[in-house]
Order: sequence, then structure tokens, then C-alpha cells
Amino acid sequence: MGYVVFHMQKTRGTDSGTTAHIERKVKPSNADEERTHLNRRLIEYPDGIHTRTQAIQHRLETAGLTRKVGKNQVRAIRIMLSGSPDDMQRIVRGGRLDEWCADNMEYLAETFGTENIVSADLHLDETSPHIHATLVPIVTTERKRKKQEERAAKRYRTKSAARPRLCADDVMSRVKLKEYQDTYAAAMAKYGLRRGIEGSEARHVDTTQFYREMKVMADTLKADVTELQKRKATAQEELNRAKKEVQTERLKGAATAAATNIAENVGAMFGSNKVKTLERENITLRREVATHEETIEALQAKIQTMQSEHSRELTAMQAQNTTETANLTKRHEKEVSLLKAALSKAVKWFPYFREMIRMENICRTAGFDDEQTATLIKGKPLEYSGELYSEEHDCKFAVKRATAQITTDPTDKRKLQLNIDKVPFKEWYREKFAKLRNTFRQPTRKQYGHKGLKI
Repeated sequence: MGYVVFHMQKTRGTDSGTTAHIERKVKPSNADEERTHLNRRLIEYPDGIHTRTQAIQHRLETAGLTRKVGKNQVRAIRIMLSGSPDDMQRIVRGGRLDEWCADNMEYLAETFGTENIVSADLHLDETSPHIHATLVPIVTTERKRKKQEERAAKRYRTKSAARPRLCADDVMSRVKLKEYQDTYAAAMAKYGLRRGIEGSEARHVDTTQFYREMKVMADTLKADVTELQKRKATAQEELNRAKKEVQTERLKGAATAAATNIAENVGAMFGSNKVKTLERENITLRREVATHEETIEALQAKIQTMQSEHSRELTAMQAQNTTETANLTKRHEKEVSLLKAALSKAVKWFPYFREMIRMENICRTAGFDDEQTATLIKGKPLEYSGELYSEEHDCKFAVKRATAQITTDPTDKRKLQLNIDKVPFKEWYREKFAKLRNTFRQPTRKQYGHKGLKI
């Protein structure tokens, strides 16, 4: 059994950046553009409202607020609803995604009020299906007063009416946040989802932030390895130099006893023997080198583990994407097959079906708009003023108050034809073109016999 995801976040200002993300005006790096067309808008905006940002402002303007909205006041709350990735994919495969969406919308409406949920979008182009909802926190509970206001209220014995006001703190109090987690988990229990562990210190981290943190950690580990390798090389150089100095001192000491005595006497004068000091330093350096090597090995093992985990996750994501692509291809082929079958039945059951499609293309080519074309397809006469285009002559003819109508072709009752002023449109075009050509034809020159003069 997986867990529910119910994440709320306050936002100030127009929140246009989130609007662009939700409405896919910008392409997120973790979204599959080939699946973006599967996203759905679960709440339609009011007339004249086209974006989530406009919907937030529309709710604020129509809520009946008596106080001015502050510049830095929270105007909306982002809500993300989902579940564990494996469980969400199970819901999709089981054909229960629409039911899951409906239950989520019912929960939001019952919890926050239908009018306060101004937008809701289902995203299916990311790894896990999820809903982005937008809540405008309009409440009608009495505002918490300051001490001065409480004293004034007691003095005048007045009680303020429960008026609408904008207050995100009332909606997102500690008690209510816990209550949302409990009630939402109860609503989603029938999908095999349960509440997260109460009191857990785990926090929501989006995919972009997760990979950003992983990259920073990897870069830090690489920098540490480089630094340790430099320190190892430096320590090795010091060790080699010390060994040479020790060997030189030993050779000098073996040459003559007198030289050794002098060296020991000189060392005693400075408080220590140089050879013994160097040997102690060598031992210390070797220990440091060994420690550094162990640290480097541990870091390399950690990097290897991280790379293996990343490769495993990438393989799983690719396999999941391949499966989803295959499912979408099958679904598309099935839909195309159904459409072909429906079209075949329509042609069989409605003899004029093909002719009506042909007439629609002819009307649109001539220059009639959608409404005029619909009138003509119904067989009704249409009075038209404007220009009509002829493909045969590649030109437009101006008309004024001409009557257009689609009728049965008298030569073939199975076909339809477009008439302009009761003349088939092709003949009507030819007559117009002939008149236009005669208008621009040059006059014939007259010849006179006197001196062969031509005028």
C-alpha cells in the first residue's frame, strides 16, 4: 500500500511563473513533450478568463471583499495531489484515473468550497500522474482581533458580521494541515493509498531540486578527491625527500664514529637528534597518507554507488516510458479503427454524406464562413455580399446581394450542386470571367487609306 501526496504552498503576487509551468507555456526538463497533449484541465474558467492568473484575480474581484488586498498578502495557495509513483501507475493501468480525478475534485470542493478552487489541471506528461489545483483562501470566519480591538468590542458591545475575507493563515493553520492529511487519506483509501507517517521529518522535494542536490554532492565529492590526491602527492614527495635525508645521515654516521658523535653533540645542542626527528616525521606522514588513501577509497565507493543507483533509476524510467508509449500507440490505433468504422457506417446510412463534405469544401474555398456554410449545407438560401473565389480562374469576383443555395443536381439526383442566383457556380464563374475579360479587352484599330495612317 502506497502513500498519498497532498502538498500545499502559499504564493504571493500574480504567480505567473507557476501558471506558465502548469499551462505548459514553458517546457519543464522532466516532462515528456510527446505526452503533453494528454494533460487535462479539470475546471473550466469563467467567460472571458483564459489563464490561471486571471482566474485568481477574478475570484478576488467577485468574492465581495471589503478590505483591500495587500501587496505582499497571500492571494492563492498551490495544492498538488498525487500518490506513490507505483500506485499511481496502477490506478492508470486499472482504468480508474477518471474516477480518481473526480474524487479529488469532490474532496477539494467539500473541503475548501467550489468557488474557491479556481483552477485544476491533470498532468500526465511526467513520471507520476498528479493534479495541480489553485485555492484562493476566501473565508467567512471572524477575524482574530488584536487586544486593542477586543477592548473596543467589549466597550461598544458590537459583533462584526461574518464577511468574506482573504486569509491564508486560517486555511493553513497547524491543526487544519494535519486534518487535511487525515481526511484526504481517508478519501483516497479505496485506491490503496494511505496517510504518510505522522510526525515524520520527511519533506516534499521536487525532481528538479533532487537532481540539483545530487549534482552538487557529486561535484563536492570530486573536488574532495582531487584535493586528497594533491595532498597525497605532496606527502609522497615529502616522504621521498625525508628518506633521502635519512639515508644520507646514516651513511655519514657509518663512515666514522667521530662524525656520528659530532652529529649527536650538535643534535643535543639543538634539543633533538635530526635523524630521529626525520624518522618520526616519516612515520607521521605515512599514517596521513594511509588515512588519505582510505578516505579516497571510501569516496570512490560512494560515487560508484550513486552512479549505480542513477543508472538503475534511468533504466526503470526508460522501461516505463517504453511501456507507456506502446500503450498509447495501441490506444491510438484502436481510436483510428473506430473512427474509420464510424465513417464507413455514416457513408452507408446517409447517401448524401460524401456530397455534403464535398459541398462544405466548395463553400469554404469560395469564401463562405462557418455559419454561412452551415446554412447552405442545410439547403437554405443565403443572401451574400462580398467576394467569391474561383479556383478555375484563380481570381475573386465581387457580388452584391447574390442568392446562394445548395440543391440536388438535376442531371444526377445522387449529387448536390452549389447555385449562385440559381445558376450552377461553375457556369456563374465563367459568365463573370467572360464579362471581366470583355471589360479589359483593347478596342480594334481602324485603318484609313489616306497615306496608310492608322488611328
